[in-house]
Amino acid sequence: MNESRPRRASRRARAAAFVAGLAAASVALTGCLYALIPEGTARPSASRTPDSAGVPAELAPFYEQTLAWEDCDGFDCTMVTAPLDWSDPAAGEIELSVIRSRAESADPVGSLLTNPGGPGASGVALIRDSLSFAVGDAVRDRFDVIGFDPRGVGESTAVRCLDAAEMDAYLFDIPQAQRGTDAWAAELLEGHRSFAEACEANSDGILPYITTENAARDMDLLRAVLGDRELYYLGYSYGTFLGATYAKLFPERVGRLVLDGAIDPSVSGLDVGTTQGVGFESALRAYMADCLEDDQCPFRGTVDDAMADLGTLLATVDRTPIPNSDGRMLGADALMTAIIAALYSPDSWTFLSSALADAMAGDPEAAFLLADFYYNREGGQYLDNSTEAFRAYNCMDYPVDSSPEEEAAAQALLDAEAPTVAPYWAGPDPCEEWPYPASGVREPIAAEGAAPIVVVGTTNDPATPYEWSVSLAEQLESGVLVTRVGEGHTGYNKGNACVDQAVESYLVDGAAPEDGLRCE
Repeated sequence: MNESRPRRASRRARAAAFVAGLAAASVALTGCLYALIPEGTARPSASRTPDSAGVPAELAPFYEQTLAWEDCDGFDCTMVTAPLDWSDPAAGEIELSVIRSRAESADPVGSLLTNPGGPGASGVALIRDSLSFAVGDAVRDRFDVIGFDPRGVGESTAVRCLDAAEMDAYLFDIPQAQRGTDAWAAELLEGHRSFAEACEANSDGILPYITTENAARDMDLLRAVLGDRELYYLGYSYGTFLGATYAKLFPERVGRLVLDGAIDPSVSGLDVGTTQGVGFESALRAYMADCLEDDQCPFRGTVDDAMADLGTLLATVDRTPIPNSDGRMLGADALMTAIIAALYSPDSWTFLSSALADAMAGDPEAAFLLADFYYNREGGQYLDNSTEAFRAYNCMDYPVDSSPEEEAAAQALLDAEAPTVAPYWAGPDPCEEWPYPASGVREPIAAEGAAPIVVVGTTNDPATPYEWSVSLAEQLESGVLVTRVGEGHTGYNKGNACVDQAVESYLVDGAAPEDGLRCE
């Protein structure tokens, strides 16, 4: 969203809102980045009767399938078959990987589908590896909590592009030409072209169908085969766009939807990048204010002084990258990626201070640890395909339609309001090289006739700025806005009792919070 990953202002970001969006917002980056223990109780059983009422005959075989659950490390797992092309169900099939944590109550409400964001983050991994972070105890008690990998992602029929060495080169190699020159842009575009060609060659024809609209239709299929007449759903970051798209397509099937850390479906890719750039600058200033209160902070003086010194550090590694022990070079882009990863949660700020102090001393290891966490890279390997899936979804969802005048205005706004981030935010749009034109549209979503939809926004969320939550809640005919006052990405299950009570009372009991509820 997470990104939400940010899109950079000159069209879209090369590196953006977090690969494992939700996880980055929650896990303190100290030494061991990911030490979460699977939770759940395995009680495999047959599914409830699928809800296929009113389904067209050509879709009936999909909606009437019976699921075969198997135990998977204390959870239930299964695969669901979906049409490759919802407009032509006979054109082929894909598989969707699904995981279930069974409700602890003897009287469950139903199934709660969840999505951690991205696009491209694994919903199966979210539930398998961090169930208690995904949902609170009250929700776990009353719902079968469902994680799924959307089409193109993870253990579902997936987008495939590069091997690990090729991905390292694509993400971390430093262009030979000077930043901002035509030759620099041409180098980046050539890399984007090679990446797109590899995705097309290795993804078995699925790229045109990796869209949020198709993923939302897949969610309705999951709802039906799980035996629910209405959709119960908790979506974070990009998952808010997926949930809002579902509500647009199936307003009559909306049960209780919570959209946390919203993306505004009406804004262009250029506007997304610009707003996120400003949002990360704001979060960076909040980090600096906090850092300067600590004797261990590598910066001194005022926040403005510290931001200027950070700008100097970025410019220095841009001119003279720092070699890492694995052969990679820490340039300004990799360092900015590390900074972005840490800004998703205040829990990561202490680690960011250490990484920046080390970089100042010529040691890039901690910065690369953050950058690798951003890309879900460990031991020289990429643990999932989230970077590839992120690109596939965004290139199909966001038309490449900004004019040179609009791009110039966006850059001017970034230069004025995000001066530290701006020099490393712009770049040629990778989707210019995607093999298929975007099929998505950017427009407001009203979802007329839907049940109340709760939208949670955090006031200084860098990846999905608060204004987007306000906008989405206003667009939705039944939108209910809940505001978390604070830092970091997303608001539910982050230690704010007011937000948690509002979300859980709605999901469990159907009691929608008061529109405009503000949680300090």
